[in-house]
Amino acid sequence: MISNVCSILPPVLAGIVKKISDAIMRDVTEIRMRINQPLLMVLTSRDIMFNSSGETVNDINKAYRCSREDLIQVMQLVSKNSLYAFEQELRMGYFTIIGGHRIGVAGQAIMENGQVKALKNISSINIRIAREVKGCADPLMTYILGKRIASTLLISPPRCGKTTILRDIIRQLSSGSNYKSFNGVQIGLVDERSEIAACQHGIPTMDLGHRVDVLDGCPKASGMLMLIRSMAPQAIITDELGRHEDVQAVREALNAGISVITTVHGNDEKEILHRPYVSELIKNRFFDRYIILDNQPKIGTIKKVVAVKEDKILYSYNEKEQDHVVETSR
Repeated sequence: MISNVCSILPPVLAGIVKKISDAIMRDVTEIRMRINQPLLMVLTSRDIMFNSSGETVNDINKAYRCSREDLIQVMQLVSKNSLYAFEQELRMGYFTIIGGHRIGVAGQAIMENGQVKALKNISSINIRIAREVKGCADPLMTYILGKRIASTLLISPPRCGKTTILRDIIRQLSSGSNYKSFNGVQIGLVDERSEIAACQHGIPTMDLGHRVDVLDGCPKASGMLMLIRSMAPQAIITDELGRHEDVQAVREALNAGISVITTVHGNDEKEILHRPYVSELIKNRFFDRYIILDNQPKIGTIKKVVAVKEDKILYSYNEKEQDHVVETSR
């Protein structure tokens, strides 16, 4: 993980990161850089500043402050000195590098016909750390596997480990799971943001098993319809529903007898009821399972599992027992 991130950092920043203790780096979820502001490592419930020697500091005046040149060098390394070739990524506001780490950027927007054409004068960079944790979805497989794969909506606020968990669900559905001696099925993945499979030249760099067909960088709705027509998957998996066309594509897949596992940002199913478009899936009970994640007491906590059509809570987090806390940071 560290080597992939350090490969897109200028020497001074890479040197700081390499000196940070393993205990801290294990819990880092983001690395944030802003021009003339302290370099920040964001953990689950706090962020940490460092001096140029990689030592933690509480005094902002002793913290290493990122320069404009630092951010320029990061952009040059991410784009391999060809920002023009990454115009689409700049327009979207993020890049994805090998390992699935997402590099978010902010700066001055260049507009054309009311749309963002590109970004210039980059002033902020956020590196979201991706992790591959095999087995982290084990507690969920009992709710997903049965006579058929349960169509499942993972509901989660940001930074609760849902992408890490989704990645392991794919691996277990594709290659097989110890639960019920499940042998694996054909899986279609639409990876619009290129962070689940972390494809390089179309080939996943994450272990998703050996029965996965990946549409990388493809809009979710178009990708789901393409997979239905051409790849005959038994389950389609994607991330972060939100648009009307996404909802329509989910309906198409379910009507074709294909299981769908996907995610949406939110605290629980009741909150999603107030969202445009996605609320249709809740009101019409299209899914078999809702799995709600939380980051308390730690990232990866399964807060609740609902059997939708039976209107039954299959699991609810017990703070005293602290069971079903998924390990997403090792």
